[in-house]
Amino acid sequence: MTKELQAQMKERFDGLVGDLMVAGFFLEQAVEILERGMIERSLQVTNANQSEAAKLLGIHRNTLQRKMVEHKIDGKRPRRKPAGRATGKAKAVRRRRQAS
Repeated sequence: MTKELQAQMKERFDGLVGDLMVAGFFLEQAVEILERGMIERSLQVTNANQSEAAKLLGIHRNTLQRKMVEHKIDGKRPRRKPAGRATGKAKAVRRRRQAS
């Protein structure tokens, strides 16, 4: 990260800190907001890959999972059916073909 980018980020962060203070947020609440936002964004960027999200955040995967529970964040990917498994009508058709 370049010094220019660091300076820009510090300026933006200082503004956010000021806004949080004026709004009456306590430190614990502000940390929770930041932590939750970073966890959700890292999971979004990594397509819910918890190992990759943890690497982005610079924490261990177990720590990420613990924080997800604390913040009630569901980082699970939608489950897909295994490719080789046929169900219902397709399974019945396959059995009839094999019997012939």
